[in-house]
Amino acid sequence: MQLVHTVFEPEGDGPHPTVLALHGWGASGMDLLSIAPYLCSGRFLVICPQGSIEVPLGPGAVGYGWFPLSLDAPPDVPAILAATDNVRLFLDGCATRHPIDLRKLVVLGFSQGGVMAYGLAFAAPERYSAVAVLSSWLPQEFVNTSPNIANSQYPPMLIQHGLHDELIEVDRARQSIETLRSLRIPVTYREYEMGHEISQRSLADLSVWLEDKVLSPIVLAT
Repeated sequence: MQLVHTVFEPEGDGPHPTVLALHGWGASGMDLLSIAPYLCSGRFLVICPQGSIEVPLGPGAVGYGWFPLSLDAPPDVPAILAATDNVRLFLDGCATRHPIDLRKLVVLGFSQGGVMAYGLAFAAPERYSAVAVLSSWLPQEFVNTSPNIANSQYPPMLIQHGLHDELIEVDRARQSIETLRSLRIPVTYREYEMGHEISQRSLADLSVWLEDKVLSPIVLAT
């Protein structure tokens, strides 16, 4: 599966610990690339694919999404699953083209990309060493259609959300946390004085968390 994407590659031959970064509705494959140098001082290879659904933003402007959104209907679970399958196939191809350390693979998603991150983690939890979901939500309908969730071993998850998020209310993130904890999924939850965004503080906390959960085991092993 081919997807338009951007890549930040650290110095050295690799293989590198890697973040698969999934943008939000109306953004693009460039959107999350800007955070790459700030994640553990740029030690992660960061791959930013672009959703295949075009989102009109105004005259002459277009963004992208992963699956259709509707304010008046529950999430389209089959569409979400189809989109995650496409990203999974894309990631399989990336593993042959980029120096990815498959033992240190992180999936990160912002907003709609966070739903995608949940979907990828639930489908193949053994593939990822960590999962980060920023300013997003876990659709209950998605959980209900994944009967093996409660019987799987999951990597650590970090959930971040703004107290003043104007697009996805913080209560939706809190409900997601309760669901994850009921499934005994290891999760760290942080709230911030911010809106629907990634702030300097939340980015710093994300970097520290990745250092602890993904990079530190490499240091300790040597």
